[in-house]
Amino acid sequence: MDASLSSQASQPGGTAGAAAATCAAVLVAAAASGQGKTTVAAALARLHARQGRRVRAFKCGPDFLDPHWLALATGAPVHSLDLWMTGEADCRARLHAAAAECDLLVVEGVMGLFDGTPSAADLAQRFGLPVLAVIDAHAMAGTFGALAYGLQNFRDGLPWAGVLANRVASERHGAMLQQALRNPSQWLGALPRDSRFALPERHLGLVAATELGDAMARLDAAADVLADTPLGRTPAGDLPQVRFEAPASEEAQATPPLLAGRTIAIARDAAFSFIYPANLDVLTALGAKLSFFSPLAGDALPACDAVWLPGGYPELHAQALSACTAMRESLAAHAAAGKPVWAECGGMMALFDELALQDGEQVHRLWGLLPGRVTMQKRLAGLGPQQLSLGSHVLRGHTFHYSSCETPLEPVARTARPGAPQAVGAPAGEALYVHGPVRASYFHAWFASSPQATARLFGAMSIELESHAAFDQA
Repeated sequence: MDASLSSQASQPGGTAGAAAATCAAVLVAAAASGQGKTTVAAALARLHARQGRRVRAFKCGPDFLDPHWLALATGAPVHSLDLWMTGEADCRARLHAAAAECDLLVVEGVMGLFDGTPSAADLAQRFGLPVLAVIDAHAMAGTFGALAYGLQNFRDGLPWAGVLANRVASERHGAMLQQALRNPSQWLGALPRDSRFALPERHLGLVAATELGDAMARLDAAADVLADTPLGRTPAGDLPQVRFEAPASEEAQATPPLLAGRTIAIARDAAFSFIYPANLDVLTALGAKLSFFSPLAGDALPACDAVWLPGGYPELHAQALSACTAMRESLAAHAAAGKPVWAECGGMMALFDELALQDGEQVHRLWGLLPGRVTMQKRLAGLGPQQLSLGSHVLRGHTFHYSSCETPLEPVARTARPGAPQAVGAPAGEALYVHGPVRASYFHAWFASSPQATARLFGAMSIELESHAAFDQA
């Protein structure tokens, strides 16, 4: 067994005497985005899953796309772990529950190891997750060792598993990289640049695994190559073993059944795919019955009390969505009946009158529940953690979009970045629009941060929402 893979333990807070759970675990991180974290994390998970082990994967930070690949690799839902958005107690509970029934936990980091507040390094230290650093070494030699040393030693006490080189040109190149390490025993191997397991990207990130017919073949190809590395040859029992304490009893709170007896219709297809599995769990815990439909497949709007249009890629399917006249009419009738609609980012985009693509020439008529036009841009228009106050309750979440909207509607509220008041001249938070029973924003909400606020988005509260105060106080 490599010295770099020696056992380590985490000591997060918990209730004294509660049953802890121990299993193999690593956090796959990198120096920056685009280094190959998802490829390595999914390949490691797939390698052990196809050997019959029980594997669960998590994603550090808000993300809808990487989890598609991790879920394919493990065959299980992939939840986010974020010390701010989901909260430490939520992270602890999910890690403990998974460790109690699994042989291996694989956590994929976000951006670079120390990027963001909180960062992947913060999560690693909080829960004792040993860091497996992935470094894109396609144009490196000796600097590989300096970068690996810096990642390991930049912060005192960071749990460490070792280093894996990605996009390596040859065996000789890999040997040079290994020799560059201060401690060559930390070498976990190398993956070549190989089109067989390349994961394609577009403007918001990786293409979802569900969109590719050969997605599993790509993961298997990556797992096959990983199997020949020191990391891949290490038995699960010899990987770092991490002890996860049970959540404190006061952290476990029952979700009140505020949506009992209500049916929520949820759009789910290639145009509306940005759905946290945990959000569905919250709606179910609130007592709601969930009914899914696909506008792209021509599904009718199910009989329901409320509609959720999640984020996704309406810009890639604008022509098809424009042709969904029956859906446009059904949603209009739903709103006319005073029934709530929560439209989130891409879901909101689909509700405006028009969507203009980047070239400025293609303009598509959309569903017209919100007045105005959405225009795609070449650069990010919104990115980062956000929170939305609804009366006395606060929903945490994030924003990530390449479009902007022009509308005569005045926002009833705006999201705020966590931790600081709005500075003079700083960009405003995301607008929350209310138009009749339609509530819409670029904001992606993490429902578990406030089930009460979530219930207000979908619930039978006062529909006199033309009064902004009514919405704020309902």
